Amino acid sequence: MNKFLTGAALSLLAAPAFAQDDACGAVSITEMNWASASVVTNVASFILQQGYGCEVSIVPSDTVPAITSVAENGEPDIVTELWTNATGQVYERLKEEGRIVELGPVLDPGGIDAWWIPDYLAEEHPELTTIDGILANPELVGGRFHNCPEGWGCRVFNDNLLPAFGVADAGIEIFNHGSGETLATSIASAYENREPWFGYYWAPTAVIGRYNMVQVDMGEYDQAAHEAAQDQDATDVERTSFPPAPVATAVTTDFETDHPELVEFLSKMTFPVDTMNGLLSWMDENGASGEEGAVHFLTSNPEIWSAWLNEAATERLSALLQQ
Repeated sequence: MNKFLTGAALSLLAAPAFAQDDACGAVSITEMNWASASVVTNVASFILQQGYGCEVSIVPSDTVPAITSVAENGEPDIVTELWTNATGQVYERLKEEGRIVELGPVLDPGGIDAWWIPDYLAEEHPELTTIDGILANPELVGGRFHNCPEGWGCRVFNDNLLPAFGVADAGIEIFNHGSGETLATSIASAYENREPWFGYYWAPTAVIGRYNMVQVDMGEYDQAAHEAAQDQDATDVERTSFPPAPVATAVTTDFETDHPELVEFLSKMTFPVDTMNGLLSWMDENGASGEEGAVHFLTSNPEIWSAWLNEAATERLSALLQQ
């Protein structure tokens, strides 16, 4: 990591918020424990401080604890990069009770689950871009499907969908990785050696940002089949593709009432998944923190974040970032 960039990142994020008569006051926001969420939180925190004059406190959390805290304590004010399909019934109940409000999507088109092959394999054998093409040519993908580790949610639905598509019946070995690290390493090794690879991964991630992988066309999305595939005790699951996973920003109802200007900003705060993939790859290559990733995003993508803000906040941030 360039030392100047590190220093610039820390000085920018530590800069005092501007003084104004109508400063928004104290605001709390979650920071989930994965890289993209750290970037989102640090970008939001910087904008809230420097664009709107807020005093921001960052609350380290995870999906379920964050929603539980809102249910029990009515805080934090802002929950961002909330993968709503992983929140269980508590989140839906909070919405029904009018205690939390879901704003706009924080990732566009959402979180991506998919089965993938490398781009060079797709270019050499276009038939492998569909699942039926792979099943008819198992040797071209190396005769192996790279599956998730035990205990992961993706392991459950893969274990249900693989028989539905007849992957093992086609002569493809189901290789269950022991960790996320070995799953990621298998992609890196295959790509760098231009070898076949076929398996599951998700985005946004540094891996998908670094390596050009192609999603395999799994056919039509079937909501009932997708819901059934999430049950580890399911039987006779039908074929389905993966839908984009909804990933949102949510705020407490009190926050929505008290801070309409901030709600407008947070409703528009959406990161294209491809942009986030590239950013995560840059962070991984440079050993960068979420704070440094946030500054890299802000200085490199003004055309994205300026569309989120009102004119006054845009001018304030632009002046600070151009120093």
